[in-house]
Amino acid sequence: MSGSGNLPWMRCYRCWSTSLELHVHYDGIHRVDATTGTPAIAVEEHQEAVVQCLDCMHDQPHMLFRDGRLVADDTRWERLVMGTPWVASCTVTVAADEVESCSGPEAGEQLSFAALGDAGTQEFFSHVRFHTHEDDRIVVHLLVELYARSADEAGEVLEQSAQGPLVITSLAEESRPPAVSSDGGGHP
Repeated sequence: MSGSGNLPWMRCYRCWSTSLELHVHYDGIHRVDATTGTPAIAVEEHQEAVVQCLDCMHDQPHMLFRDGRLVADDTRWERLVMGTPWVASCTVTVAADEVESCSGPEAGEQLSFAALGDAGTQEFFSHVRFHTHEDDRIVVHLLVELYARSADEAGEVLEQSAQGPLVITSLAEESRPPAVSSDGGGHP
């Protein structure tokens, strides 16, 4: 991943834009030096970072913020940047107590998270069509857009993300959205 010019993964995986923004959230507890009033010892620190495309506003889960710079997430970048969008119609069955709320404005995100974990809310474009209650289980019916290099890989990614039994009723490759033209965006 080294060399001259732009790094192949340092662009939006959805629209190819290189207009990116890093959102860093820091939470820390520090002991204070009584003589200077400055933080002396970090008792607890937590940093969370998200990269977002300024052109299409999508998060970039193939990039991580480590040691003060962006690096590629080796488990995702090739699939997301080199892959194409796939749309799956599927169901995931989860324990009812895994769903915080299945009604109201947060229901879609809560059901997506219960069905597909972090990927369901951060990496995939998931839409909950409806859900059904069966005893102590909830069957979540979803349309999911994800990026992969093949149908097999798309199925594997869904299977790995599913938080319960998964049934894929259809899986189709879509065309990649058109490239943006601002700041070096565009296909390589």
